[in-house]
Amino acid sequence: MKRWMTLGLVGLVACGESTPPIYEPKDCPDAVESSRPRPVAQSQAVSAGEGEDFIVQYHRTVSAAASTQAAGDAVVRTGGLVRARWSQLGAVAARLTPEVRQKLAKDPQVLAIYPDHPVYAFSNGRPPPVTAGSTAEYTDGLKMVQANAVWDANDDGVLDADAPVGSSIRVCVIDSGWDDRHPELKAAYVGGKDFVDGDDDPRDYDTQAQTWGGGHGTHTAATIVAQLASTGSVNPSEDSAGVVGVAPGVELLVARVLNTQGSGKLSAILSAMEWCQQQGAKLASLSLGSDKSNPLEQDAFQKALNGGMLSIAASGNSGTGDPSTEPGVAFPAAYPSVLAVGAVDFDGEHPSFSQVGAEIALVAPGVDVLSAALTESTAYSLLDVGGARYTSRSLEFAPVGVYEGPLVYCGLGGSRTACGAAATCEGFVAYVDRGGTDSQGEGLTFAKKVTSMRRAGARAVIIGNNDPSDGVGRFTLGTVGSWLPTASVSYQDGEALKKLSATQARMSLVSVDYQRLTGTSMATPHVTGVAALVWSARPSLTAAQVRDILQKSAAPLPRGSAKGSRNDTYGYGLVQAKDALKLLETYP
Repeated sequence: MKRWMTLGLVGLVACGESTPPIYEPKDCPDAVESSRPRPVAQSQAVSAGEGEDFIVQYHRTVSAAASTQAAGDAVVRTGGLVRARWSQLGAVAARLTPEVRQKLAKDPQVLAIYPDHPVYAFSNGRPPPVTAGSTAEYTDGLKMVQANAVWDANDDGVLDADAPVGSSIRVCVIDSGWDDRHPELKAAYVGGKDFVDGDDDPRDYDTQAQTWGGGHGTHTAATIVAQLASTGSVNPSEDSAGVVGVAPGVELLVARVLNTQGSGKLSAILSAMEWCQQQGAKLASLSLGSDKSNPLEQDAFQKALNGGMLSIAASGNSGTGDPSTEPGVAFPAAYPSVLAVGAVDFDGEHPSFSQVGAEIALVAPGVDVLSAALTESTAYSLLDVGGARYTSRSLEFAPVGVYEGPLVYCGLGGSRTACGAAATCEGFVAYVDRGGTDSQGEGLTFAKKVTSMRRAGARAVIIGNNDPSDGVGRFTLGTVGSWLPTASVSYQDGEALKKLSATQARMSLVSVDYQRLTGTSMATPHVTGVAALVWSARPSLTAAQVRDILQKSAAPLPRGSAKGSRNDTYGYGLVQAKDALKLLETYP
């Protein structure tokens, strides 16, 4: 997931006339401080002081609402701070000190106290969707699940009249929030809530640090509901006019439960589930989870299903490919009331990261899926050296910007002295090889290399891959920070560039509003979108019936498997929109 910031080049003070002509290993002025990643503040605490977050469940001896109110009052009297109340579950979220927790544990009305465990990044209806665009917006994932065959049967880039597009179906994306600036999402949005900051602004944004998050929720939401002809800035190499979602007619609800670092709490999930139902959502899409189960969480998802909302969740990205060490399906996907989704690549093959198990219901595209990114947060790279263009790829978290200067070969880039006397504070483009260890014997991360090169005076960095079969690679700087423009090249091009020291080089990282991401997180919204198409074709269906149709119409995998059969890797198979609608014609 890309979580880049839009940063300009950070200017460094010139060495000055007093700098001696003989090379000395010392930092360029301002280089050390400016190379440090910007601090990203944690989400604002619910309360100050001591304590940890727990969920307290009470015996319900009276009405649910009265019981929950009494439970919350009891927590307050004992010294805890109540953060949320759920009348349907007879429970509250609270911050408790060890002493308060001990007191509550002795209360005969307390049924259980659970840690508020973390979860991660594994009114008016909306106007009609834009009906005409370009078939260039049809992504590989979209076509693989047959979505465009449902609403554009003649493949002319125009929505067919009266075709199911998800109209009047509310989908609640429970994730990291959204980018309200992105043209692909604005028309579909009908409401949102932030369960991280506790307000009604579910943007993927940290107001205290004034930084955007990783765009995870924006990517997943756009896979469902991106609009035709609503293009942002695109990467020319993608040959795309943007993207269109699986169900471009749905009404988008955004529930932010993950902070800008991609993590959240169970209590936020519980509150979001309750809110989504109150807003009339038919579908909840959760590209997140945990390796921990919780009876309250299981109860919440079962109640949601009983109330008519189908929850669809990612199986998780911690698969090993080894049956003896597989962790099983993550939660909430593993609960019986939730439709668990695994990932496949565009060849229909299982990627080892996708967690497997008896709970897997369906699979969908989850490798290199193209969808929306935070606007102006992602970049593609243009690299010219000596007048020749070299294929390159921007590293994750590298800022957009342009820099031109002499190319300097800096070996492994493990220290500011690696470039030798050719490095000057007037600036240069550093070429470094991938790999190596530092003076403490620890691996040289790309972040360490870039930091060292900044200290040496570099204004941009080229990383040469050390794997001849890996092309330019897909690399990351690891976190948001004040990095230099940084791009990778193939091993073969890197060998050529090493011989071009002192040649003029120009690196441009150009912002783009779309990105390719990999994970079961990317597979999940494909299934959610297909569910919305089916439900909009026959709104009288129940949540259980929608799930049944998706499973019975799936394309079995591996290829050659019998229709309707299932296995722990692919479930019932690849979700198929056109086949689901065909089955609906004869469905009771």
